[in-house]
Amino acid sequence: MAKPKIAIIISSIRDNRFGDKPAAWVHDIASARDDIDTEIVDLKEWPLPFFNEVASNAWAPTQNEVGQRWQKKVGEFDGYIFVIAEYNRSITAPMKNAFDFAYPEWNKKPAAVVGYGSVGAARAAEHLRTIAIELQMAPTRSGVHIGGGDFMAVWQQGKNLRELAHIEAGIKTLLDELVWWANALKAARAAG
Repeated sequence: MAKPKIAIIISSIRDNRFGDKPAAWVHDIASARDDIDTEIVDLKEWPLPFFNEVASNAWAPTQNEVGQRWQKKVGEFDGYIFVIAEYNRSITAPMKNAFDFAYPEWNKKPAAVVGYGSVGAARAAEHLRTIAIELQMAPTRSGVHIGGGDFMAVWQQGKNLRELAHIEAGIKTLLDELVWWANALKAARAAG
C-alpha cells in the first residue's frame, strides 16, 4: 500500500499570521519520515466565498467553481493536520467555511491538530474535533499546542520551533498516531 498522503492545512489567512511557521516545521519533520507524504495546503490560496450552496455536497452538487476545485483537493488526501489559530475560543472563519464546502471528501480520514496562541489553541482544537466528528473524520488523541510563551518566543523574539524540544516530542507522537489511523482508514476505505 502506498504511503498515506497528508495535507497540512494552514487555517489563518491574515496577512501577519503565524501559521506558516508551524506548518513549515511540521512539513520538515514529516518529510524526514519514510512512512508519510505531506503537502502544505494554504487557505490563502483558496478564495472560497462564504458557503451559500443549496445544501452540503453530501446532498446536492456544489455550483461554485472554487468550491468544486476545493472538494477535489480535499479528496486527494488520506488525512489532515490542521494548523490552527484560536479566534474567540474557536477556529478561524476561513477554516469553518472550508469544512462546509466539502463533506464526503473528509469522511473516514484522520484529523490532527497543531494549534498556537495563548493556551495553544486548546479550545479551538476541541471545537475542530467536534466538527471533524460530524464530518465523519477520526480525530487523533494527540495534538501539538504551542502556548503563549513559545508562540511569542518564535513570533517576536526570533526563536525557531526546532529550538523548543518540549514540543518536538509531541509532533512525533502526533505523526505516529496520524500515520496509524491514515493507514487503517485507507485500508478500510479500500475494502468498502
